[in-house]
Amino acid sequence: MNTLADPNAARAHARAMGGTVVEAMPVLPPRADDLPADIAPDDLLWEETVAAGGYATRILRRGTRLRLIDLQGDACASLLLFNATMPTERLNIADTVKVQWNAYPGAGSLLLSDMGRVMASIETDEAGTHDAFCGPSTPASNALRYGDGSNAGAHPSARDRLLLGAAKHGLGRRDIHPCINLFKGVAIAADGGVAARIGPFAPGRALVLRADMDVILVLANCPHVLDTRPWSVTPLRATAWRGAVAGPDDAIRNATPERQRAFLNTDDLYRC
Repeated sequence: MNTLADPNAARAHARAMGGTVVEAMPVLPPRADDLPADIAPDDLLWEETVAAGGYATRILRRGTRLRLIDLQGDACASLLLFNATMPTERLNIADTVKVQWNAYPGAGSLLLSDMGRVMASIETDEAGTHDAFCGPSTPASNALRYGDGSNAGAHPSARDRLLLGAAKHGLGRRDIHPCINLFKGVAIAADGGVAARIGPFAPGRALVLRADMDVILVLANCPHVLDTRPWSVTPLRATAWRGAVAGPDDAIRNATPERQRAFLNTDDLYRC
């Protein structure tokens, strides 16, 4: 008989696992030895390495900074945002691109909601390869490419991983809206063709997002939908800390008239 079929043996086995640490897991309590010099350890909120094929979710309060690091150069962070107090308001990729007259997110770019508010800003970006066109991989696209796209199989899709993260907040399949893909990019040619910028890239590329409203963040780390290689994705590190809300003199806020208006819309939400 399998010893784990014996409840006493199963309990002993489970307790023996206490203290086990693996790379892909939240660090509790959170700790990191490479925070920016002006960030106190007590301000650290979240430290986690997201496995290849994994997902993560957190509620980030306004002003929180989230640093994402492509540890080995082959991560793909498919990211969704929801208003934490009214999740029917969520990231709108079409408006994010259209309102800012720029289809290639990078340092200084805003992530806008479907109500014209700033959900997050990209404060710094060492990657320069992001995708606001293609959305997440799906069970069907993964089945076509890898022979299996099931959530419990070896090749889960970003869409299904995002669904698992959203479900932690009472959200369902209809809430999985078009995402932004970070660390993997695409370029649109003059003839409308799509050129994927998949890598792998140099390890350690990072970007920092600033939450400009209270948001539910959900991310999946699965191969990009246009990645034609055999299944290939590497771990993604997430670190979040408390920070100041963007003030009236914020450089990102004041970069363009469109961004100023979006921040005013966000300010109005919190004024009420």
